[in-house]
Amino acid sequence: MSHITERIDFYVGRIKSGRIQEMWRQTKWIYTYARRYWLAMIFYTILGLGGTVVSLISSLVSKDLVDIITGHQAGELAKTFAMMIGIAVFSIFINQFTSYASSWISLKVNNEIRSDIFSKILITDWESLTNYHTGDLLTRWSSDASSISDGVLSYLPSLIINIFRFFSAFAMVIYYDASFAVFALIGIPFSLLMSKTLLTRMQNNNQRSAAMSAKMSGFNQETFSNIQTIKAFDLVRLYTERLKQLQSDYLKMRMEFSRMSIWTSIILSMVGLLVSYSSYGWGIYRVWSGAISYGTMTMFLSLSGTLTSSVNSLASMIPSAISLTTSAGRLMDILDMPQEDYSNLDTAKEFLENHRNEGVSLSIHQINYTYQTGTEVFKGASFEGHPHEIIGLVGPSGEGKTTMLRLLLSLLPSHGGEASIQSVNGEEIPLSPSTRQFFSYVPQGNTMLSGTIAENMRNVKPDATDEEIIEALKLACAYEFVEKCKDGIYTEIKERGGGFSEGQAQRLAIARALLRKSPILLLDEASSALDVATERKVLKNIMRDTYPRLCLVTTHRPTVLTLCNRVYAIRAEHCELLSNTEVDQLIKDF
Repeated sequence: MSHITERIDFYVGRIKSGRIQEMWRQTKWIYTYARRYWLAMIFYTILGLGGTVVSLISSLVSKDLVDIITGHQAGELAKTFAMMIGIAVFSIFINQFTSYASSWISLKVNNEIRSDIFSKILITDWESLTNYHTGDLLTRWSSDASSISDGVLSYLPSLIINIFRFFSAFAMVIYYDASFAVFALIGIPFSLLMSKTLLTRMQNNNQRSAAMSAKMSGFNQETFSNIQTIKAFDLVRLYTERLKQLQSDYLKMRMEFSRMSIWTSIILSMVGLLVSYSSYGWGIYRVWSGAISYGTMTMFLSLSGTLTSSVNSLASMIPSAISLTTSAGRLMDILDMPQEDYSNLDTAKEFLENHRNEGVSLSIHQINYTYQTGTEVFKGASFEGHPHEIIGLVGPSGEGKTTMLRLLLSLLPSHGGEASIQSVNGEEIPLSPSTRQFFSYVPQGNTMLSGTIAENMRNVKPDATDEEIIEALKLACAYEFVEKCKDGIYTEIKERGGGFSEGQAQRLAIARALLRKSPILLLDEASSALDVATERKVLKNIMRDTYPRLCLVTTHRPTVLTLCNRVYAIRAEHCELLSNTEVDQLIKDF
């Protein structure tokens, strides 16, 4: 009685802790994917049920064959033996077909679900997403998404198939000899008991394993991305030791669970042997007493294994459910974050097409922004820019220049004020993720991707001709070194811009932005690796370009400011318009 009370208290505690409700919420989330693939699940279920029926028929044929042999019924032997061979051959083909169909469906569903989750991650609020390490995001998208796709496709069909296997085999045992059912079911309580013991440990292990995998993935990704820095500071030995420590921690965690699994397997195997030999003993007794035939005993032994394996499979589905909901929870952490609003995408596209030829203006009025950490960056900041203008943003590092560009791109949401794009005739559209199509952006650092120069260029304009690419390269003063390359614009760029200097990579990035022909060009310290002469030449080329472009430049190099129509200094959470005298003083003090 006390044991039952303890178990009731345990489950009540689980419910109060919210874990049961959380698992139910995660299960409902999984269902949103499962219902899309109900036809595939039905197909899986039919294949599984068909395999079970073939297995049961095979058991019956085996029974008849043994009875024919022991009864010396030579006339029936050939027909039954041929039937057994036919079933075996049929099983081979059906198993191979099932394997092929299952692989095709599984891969298809896996790709679709991962693609869906991938696209949802990409439109998740950028600032919220930065709270997660890239390696952690990669693990959640790859491992956890794969777990969801596998579970969506197989969990419910497996449940139905194993229940059908159990009851169909049990019905056959009852039909031929009810007494045998007692021995066939001996192992069930032990299987259920062991699955209950594994339940909590499996849940904890899954969470620890996922966290450790994410940590290792993040470590590896960050290491390989910064090999140059690691080598330069002679940190190879340190990072090798860190990897070994992570591997040691992971190994220790896995072996703890492995030892528990081994003891569980030993106990279940011993119970299985007990059931098998008890069935053998009882079968021999029933044969000797004349109650059943040799063939019936053979069938019972086969069905006993089917019953035990069905129960074990059903019991193992409890830890599988824990694993599945754990993966769902990790993905929901990401997907439940605020999503970017693209509801005005068509309106913004129409606005852009209507006013592309004359250009657009940018108006920022009394905008506010505070980081999630509570640090206030802007309070009532304002500035404006118009076609064919270069606007400069200056200020000390960390004062908000890059943050302002992120606000313009709606990577960060403003917390008050007005920010809009305006046409020459006074029409306007508020800034949002939908208005990113108005911008070309060249951030700090090397942003070139692996592939050819032309492929990098066509990422932003897929239909660009070679001539258009070359023209953009010339504007960015990049064609002077590209034409010297053996393959010209089809020269390969290695990962992170490898094969080109920082200055060359910056000019390629500027050329890519110019090729897009967006009305607003954002250059965030985008010419920091260029010499002053080249930097001024690039900006002059942009100014001479007939395309009605507004260019916004953040810079620490005041020499650029002489080319700007207006210069704003970010000070005390505001954008202050500088006079010509103040700009001259900045250049003088540099």
